[in-house]
Amino acid sequence: MGHTAPAECDVLLRDGGMAHIRPLEHGDRQALHELVERISERSDYLRFFAGGRASAHSYVDRLTDPRFAGRALVAVMRGRLVGVAEYVVGDTGADAELGILLDDEVQGHGLGTLLLEHLALLAAENGVDELVAEVLAENRAMLDVLGCLGLGSVRRSEDGEVEVRISLRSAPDLLAQIEKREHEAGRASLARLLSPRSVAVIGAGRDPLGVGHRVLRNLVRGDFPGSVYPVNPRADLLCGLTVYPSLKEIPDRVDLAVVAVPAEAVLDVARDCARAGVRDLVVVSAGFGEVGRADQEAELLRVCRQAGMRLVGPNCLGVVNTGTSLNASFIPTPPSPGHLGFMSQSGAVAVALMDQAAQVGLGFSTMVSVGNKADVSGNDLLEYWEDDEPTAVIGLYLESFGNPRRFGRIARRVSRTKPILVVKSGRSPSGERAVSSHTAALATPDVAVDALLTGSGVIRVETVQELLDTARLLTGQPLPAGDRVAIVGNSGGPQALAADACERQGLAVPELSPATRERLRSRLRPAASVANPVDLTADGTAEELAWAVEAVLDDPGVDAVLVVYTPPFGSGREPTEAVIEQVARDAKKTLLACVVGHDGIIGGRVPSYAFPEQGVRALSRVTDYARWRAGAGGPLPEAVWPKAAPADEIIAGELAQTPEGRWLDHATAARLLGHYGVHVAETIGVDGPESAAEAAALVGSPAVLKATGPSLVHKSDVGGVAVGLLTPADVAAAYRRMAERLGPAMTGGLVQRMAEDGVETIIGGVQHPGFGPLVMLGMGGTAAELLADRVFRLPPLSRGDAADMVRRLRCSPLLFGYRGRPKADVGALEVQLIRVARLLDDHPEIAELDLNPVIAMPGGAVAVDVRLRLAPAAPPPSAFRRRLR
Repeated sequence: MGHTAPAECDVLLRDGGMAHIRPLEHGDRQALHELVERISERSDYLRFFAGGRASAHSYVDRLTDPRFAGRALVAVMRGRLVGVAEYVVGDTGADAELGILLDDEVQGHGLGTLLLEHLALLAAENGVDELVAEVLAENRAMLDVLGCLGLGSVRRSEDGEVEVRISLRSAPDLLAQIEKREHEAGRASLARLLSPRSVAVIGAGRDPLGVGHRVLRNLVRGDFPGSVYPVNPRADLLCGLTVYPSLKEIPDRVDLAVVAVPAEAVLDVARDCARAGVRDLVVVSAGFGEVGRADQEAELLRVCRQAGMRLVGPNCLGVVNTGTSLNASFIPTPPSPGHLGFMSQSGAVAVALMDQAAQVGLGFSTMVSVGNKADVSGNDLLEYWEDDEPTAVIGLYLESFGNPRRFGRIARRVSRTKPILVVKSGRSPSGERAVSSHTAALATPDVAVDALLTGSGVIRVETVQELLDTARLLTGQPLPAGDRVAIVGNSGGPQALAADACERQGLAVPELSPATRERLRSRLRPAASVANPVDLTADGTAEELAWAVEAVLDDPGVDAVLVVYTPPFGSGREPTEAVIEQVARDAKKTLLACVVGHDGIIGGRVPSYAFPEQGVRALSRVTDYARWRAGAGGPLPEAVWPKAAPADEIIAGELAQTPEGRWLDHATAARLLGHYGVHVAETIGVDGPESAAEAAALVGSPAVLKATGPSLVHKSDVGGVAVGLLTPADVAAAYRRMAERLGPAMTGGLVQRMAEDGVETIIGGVQHPGFGPLVMLGMGGTAAELLADRVFRLPPLSRGDAADMVRRLRCSPLLFGYRGRPKADVGALEVQLIRVARLLDDHPEIAELDLNPVIAMPGGAVAVDVRLRLAPAAPPPSAFRRRLR
């Protein structure tokens, strides 16, 4: 394996702080000597097994010598070098001795573990099998770091020293440990930002309509319990608070600074904040990437990263945390406390959503307007909200994905315990243009977005209104156990609309059990209907409604109940809502209501919709999510730790011959797929009638002959496929006819034995420039394009993901014995799909792949045609390397 250069990146520490990891440079010599002088005698002894500084300074000289034979990484915090880790390869090249040195001030914050993670990955990528550390037995901290890294290790103790040998041949637990540590650091970083003890508003002015003044006023009116410091050189008193002419005049440390100055002054303010030790920055000022000033935005981020500050914005509304009474934003109306955590890339969307939420009674735990999303993003907030107790439901308005792969990993984990709702703009070409002009970030193609969100268990909604409708249901009600809905109400028309909407949304409205119907007849008036929907008629009282809802909730064939009430009939709106609230207290199933013409939340628990279609649409989304949690959201296959494999050799060899890439011949493509266990039908390449006949004798009859040639894509359309050939002579004759018909376009052929009768599917893949690999499953064969029955996902796939993809196909009943057909081996098809997904995920050089058809038979699944194109590609970011984007 070739030597890999170490990456340079910013990382988050356990306490939410920030460091920069990069390769050691020759110019670091002086900084390393200064580090040695700063460490305590105890640290010097534990690292170098000797007293005094001589050994430590010799160590620095060795590291910075141009002849140093190892690899070294350093960590920098706020411009100061605070750590170094290195390995030196042994004589065999298979093992390497590692060492690490940290400044005393940064020990205990996870920096040592981060350096070791990066060093281990670097060593593995460069062919090292084992790292060896010599540690004093009394150095418990270092032994704990090595033991908890997530890589297998063996210890041997002798004379007060411990030799720790860390295996790099595989990493079964490393990714889980990395994600756990990444989550802890990300959460701490955002908790610090959203729960500051002090806030400075830089640019707070006298004009009540000015952005800075509005931020200050919201902080004061929101009763923020910490210190608030307005900063303005031309004012003395604002909102009853003393104004400071500059940041350095503030007598206390500032945790959070909200910057509301003109764009041209923001960089100087950010530098002032860095010098003052401000921990986090919210830049509400506009005039950066969204108007083409990407270089200024990049410099702002660089200043923040170098100082260890998280950055929200620029071009944003600010942040709100109702749990800590923090309203560091200029939104017109502060949100009520509640259980929705919301992030928006658009300030206008955030304002509209909060206004509408206030009208329907939905409250927020947190609101973060990220604007241009230069630093803090949805990925960071998902890490925070995962463990945030007040947040029960997460909502995101997205215009772009900064790191789709990381979003998918985090969202999949969070979705197992908390629902995530996403409105993603840019579905249409015109929407993409609008988003690009606003955020300077291109919206991704919709099929990739859908694949990412659906595979991660995220509930994608079309509009902000739909987000609110669905959030109301999720915050107050349990998830439905299935898709069977009972409708109870007092007016036939709206109930019929509700039943129609259920059918359109894939929800069942089943007939109630005989016992439930009899129970309803025993108490309801004769004119009432006890079918499903249950119609009490306009005269039905609130008490009758309550009794009917309770009876239907008890039906074992019902998973959710929709109450449809049209005021002012029956007992009237208030008494009716009161009994709905009362029934909900003891209900164990999903209960929602449509009080025609009125949106809201009944009793703080039961979502109420103005129109039946609203409620049904929300229930459908929640039902799909509950189904995902019950099945598709299982654990993913292990991530691949760096190691050479036969597939790497095939790909490297092909690209060495044709650096620009090419379509592989069938035999090479099948060999590559075979290394991942993908079952391809036995195939023999032929170049004439005689060799075709010989091949037929080998594969057996009946045989299939397929023409090959660079221009032959849809072979069956041009007569390039002959099936049912019973003898070698038949195959030879078919070859002659085919060659005569196709002419020079036919350069050879493939001979296979005909597969058993089965269902033709297609498994395919493509590398998307923004999202990485996409894997596709569809109904295949000659009707693949006509049917357009396809499902996409982003790898890797769990067994549950593959099963979900199969069952989402409209024609999937064909695989399960439709109308007496034999059942296909669906499990074998799912295994093929999982293996293809892993192949695509491991090898970004596979630009296109079509297995069409893959025949799913009662006894297995086999690909009978393969097209695979290689193209040069950079390796994707490693899941094993923690880094801020």
